[in-house]
Amino acid sequence: MTGAGNHVIPNVHFRKVNGMTKGGHYRAMFRTWFDQAARKKRRSQNRKAKAARLAPRPVAGLLRPVVHPPTQRYNMKLRLGKGFTLEELREAKISPKLAPTIGIAVDHRRRNKCAESLQANVNRLKLYKSKLLIFPKKSGKKGVKKGDTPKSELQNVAQNTLKEIIPVERPALRVKARAITGVEKEASAYKTLKKARTNLKYDGAKRKKAEEAKSKDA
Repeated sequence: MTGAGNHVIPNVHFRKVNGMTKGGHYRAMFRTWFDQAARKKRRSQNRKAKAARLAPRPVAGLLRPVVHPPTQRYNMKLRLGKGFTLEELREAKISPKLAPTIGIAVDHRRRNKCAESLQANVNRLKLYKSKLLIFPKKSGKKGVKKGDTPKSELQNVAQNTLKEIIPVERPALRVKARAITGVEKEASAYKTLKKARTNLKYDGAKRKKAEEAKSKDA
């Protein structure tokens, strides 16, 4: 029986017992997982085979930038992006054409919106460059090109097996409670934003007025 009001007429399937196990026909509905241990072993073997195939290159593939995900819900977090911007590569003094050949992903669509993210990714590129070892394409003296790492430094090189190649430094989001300072009490976020909007609105008029005054004086 339903309660008072306009509800759906009850249509309960009492013949379906314990997850449709009534009769031999319905037993096929159950999904077994007897191969869980075998799948775990297979995944491990596939990872090792992939690492051997890519060696001595990093298992994770290309180096990727640290970005903030979109939308207000996730923008406080950090994750790996598609590729470095042309501006980030320029700041790190790496050619966009050279970057993919030395294991750096490039994304010509992405733009830098703030100096902090730009600097963080530039530092990431510089750290990668400092640890980078470039193997010659061919054996022998003729195979060695400008920029290749000397042979003495290429002995017993360990393969990078990290997911992010260079770990992403995720800041602690929790801030410990502290006393509010006098400067913070006096400051007004509303007034600061209002002043910035006003300055932006009348910026052109102020410049025009300054130029006219300058021309009159001349």
